[in-house]
Amino acid sequence: MSDRVPSLRGTSVKHDWCAWLPQEKATVFYNQVQHLEANYAMFSVSLNEAIELRLGGRLAQAHQTVEISGDLCRLLTEPLAGMLRALCEHAKHYGTVPNTAPLDPANFQGLKSQRSARLSSLLNRVLLSHRMQFLHKVSALGEMVEDLERDFCRAASDLAEGTPWNRRSVWDAMDAGHYDLNTCLREAIVLLKSFLIALPEDQIAAFQNSVRVQSAPREVETPVRQVVIRIADRAG
Repeated sequence: MSDRVPSLRGTSVKHDWCAWLPQEKATVFYNQVQHLEANYAMFSVSLNEAIELRLGGRLAQAHQTVEISGDLCRLLTEPLAGMLRALCEHAKHYGTVPNTAPLDPANFQGLKSQRSARLSSLLNRVLLSHRMQFLHKVSALGEMVEDLERDFCRAASDLAEGTPWNRRSVWDAMDAGHYDLNTCLREAIVLLKSFLIALPEDQIAAFQNSVRVQSAPREVETPVRQVVIRIADRAG
């Protein structure tokens, strides 16, 4: 059993967001946020460029660009999911109790993400422990990020390979996935700030190490494609 130092949770998530962080914690926060924001910007710019190419009728170039977007999506989601896993593992091991607020389904566009957010919000109301509310929200966000990455990258790969099915709906779903990943990123940044507020100073190094371990690049498994019959959307 590890020695546990009591958490220093603030009064609310809103209070945490406006609160001042000591230098060491501030450095951890801004380094993490800067890294994630830079990766998100590259992913977002690439997808927007692919969408503009498609709308301009340059489908071959659009499909090539969206394949790059899939790689950039992983560049964002791997460290984002890793940070969320580190938050969860550290809170479980050390008993950290940050503030948290329920997910709002209205902040998501995809039906799957909305369902996940709705379930998370419902469970948040019945979980009496602040710690359990935090752990459940972090886990829910982590699962959403991984699901969104998998769906986005599969769709990007299919478009790049010219798979003949309803491409318009795929583009719409990818755009919604991009929106929902942005929402997950914003939620994760807020969670990180509240977590650092509650984190005892002598656990900062342990948390940073956990983030490094959990964010290590994973081997990308080649998905087994299911044989399906789809109706081609000739409108592109």
